Amino acid sequence: MVDQAYIGVLRKICARLGADMNWALTGSLSFALQGVPVEPHDIDVQTDAAGAYEIERRFSEFVTRKVAFFSAERIRSHFGTLLIDGITVEIMGDIEKLLEDGTWEKPPDLAAHRRIIDVQGIQVPILSLEYERQAYAKLGRVSTARMLEKAETQES
Repeated sequence: MVDQAYIGVLRKICARLGADMNWALTGSLSFALQGVPVEPHDIDVQTDAAGAYEIERRFSEFVTRKVAFFSAERIRSHFGTLLIDGITVEIMGDIEKLLEDGTWEKPPDLAAHRRIIDVQGIQVPILSLEYERQAYAKLGRVSTARMLEKAETQES
């Protein structure tokens, strides 16, 4: 069961972003809403580069870290954070993952991996568990990839 505080913030996000933006929920809240036994610790929103800056604009009163291109060891994106009702919301635009051959994978086509679920009357775009499993495996996060694989097999 997901804490209602997360649902409240999710309701605000969906209301401001609507269906006109290219975005999807990802990470622990997305997993929990799809039946994976995890407790969300924040809300992760994945979008394209333009979408990241647009989300920052639409939620300007909640910005704690302005969106900017950020690169870590194995992942890079246009990244920023919001704080809405005490919950951290991470914005990630045009995520690229470092591949084994040292090249950067192109940003994903979110529409190809997105599906819509109903959460207490809210239509929420999420990334499929299959896509998430593959993404976490590419990042070397094996335990999360295995957890998602187990959830996928229970789902089917």
